[in-house]
Amino acid sequence: MSRPQHRQRRARPAAGIALVAALALTATACGDSGSGGSGDEGSGKGKIVFWDNNGGVRTDVWKQIIAAFTKKYPDIQVEYVGIPIADVQKKYDTAIAGGGLPDVGGVGTAYLANMVAQDALEPVGDRIDKSDLKGKLVNGMVTSVQAAGGQGKEMYEVPTSANQGTIWYRTDLFSAAGLQPPTTWSAFYAAADKLTSASDNKFGFTIRGGKGSIAQALEMMYAQSGIQDFWDGDKTTVNDPKNIAALEKYVGLYKKATPEADLNNDFVNMVAEFDHGNVGMLQHNLGSYNDHLKALGKDKVDGIPLPPSQDGGVRTVVSNPVDGLGLFKSGKNKAAAWKFIEFAASAPMNSLWSQSAASIPANTGAEQDAWINDSRPTKVAMDSLNDPNTKIVQFPYYLPDWNNITKADTEPDFQKVLLGKMTAKDFADELAGKINDAQADFAQHHKK
Repeated sequence: MSRPQHRQRRARPAAGIALVAALALTATACGDSGSGGSGDEGSGKGKIVFWDNNGGVRTDVWKQIIAAFTKKYPDIQVEYVGIPIADVQKKYDTAIAGGGLPDVGGVGTAYLANMVAQDALEPVGDRIDKSDLKGKLVNGMVTSVQAAGGQGKEMYEVPTSANQGTIWYRTDLFSAAGLQPPTTWSAFYAAADKLTSASDNKFGFTIRGGKGSIAQALEMMYAQSGIQDFWDGDKTTVNDPKNIAALEKYVGLYKKATPEADLNNDFVNMVAEFDHGNVGMLQHNLGSYNDHLKALGKDKVDGIPLPPSQDGGVRTVVSNPVDGLGLFKSGKNKAAAWKFIEFAASAPMNSLWSQSAASIPANTGAEQDAWINDSRPTKVAMDSLNDPNTKIVQFPYYLPDWNNITKADTEPDFQKVLLGKMTAKDFADELAGKINDAQADFAQHHKK
């Protein structure tokens, strides 16, 4: 069957080329020559600059890690720069184009390929093998980092943590309604219906209709369909009929079991509705756990992995972006910068960071720490990832256009689906077409 026509994908110049010099960041880093600079190992002492890719939210914990680091290495000074998560990719692109890259930076696999393509990051595989980190990083996260870099088995960041899709639910509302936890899809949809009383402003679910909607929609699609591979040959399975059927069920919740205002929900609004309203369930990830605890308390909220597609069957989990630390190629003091990365990724510091972020630590030495057992959603998520009946669907983060396709390019279409102005099939076919084009472009480029 031929693929339906999709809108022509706009050609994009390489990231950063169109950025004018006036936008360039002030050159604060030791290595500020942008991409392609060879940098230098340096003396292993002196000043390094570190960019936190979730500044504000994670500033306090990074300040603790930096204090511990400088106590161990008093001859190395770390300048901390917090970058808001919404701005980090643009900041990196601007610095690559105009100069001002840090020595070390927080880098997520969602935009790793873009930075590798611009020759901004130093390969770190050999450094890991020669360090105390060898053999101590979670295999699944290593695999995700390798896949996202798009350069075979090479590593372009040291993984620090990963997330997992979670269904958060109000245990107090479930108990009052006589409902069991939504551990199956039938129980999930039944609870969404039973907890909804629109006239009383009570809803079973809150859906993400605004920024960030596509990643969550894809997660719900693959979890329900049970499809275990993102690719069937060189074509994506996004528009497989089982995924389309799953999408139809998911968007069918809108206005039936969700507030109408969910059409424009981003992360902040979605979490606020769940934490401060009368909403029974929320689909997000482990990263929002601390928000829920602060607003609701431990006795009113719990989280579980997305259910298997069939009761008792295989659980299909999409590969959430892995967060990590990148060593920049243009840095003039790589020896000191690597000491910082190795220290921050060590078991004690990785555990401290992951506890603050409510995420799964990358260092296997942190897995038995008390806080993980005390954080039931995190422990359950880790257990599910270690379950042989869990299959991970690897998203193609290595595609330089992946972020654009699954965000600004497609989010307006998802809103059309919610409003009934576009069918789930047309949406899935359109999205699949963009992804297939990006994959073809990537394959062609890598033939050369």
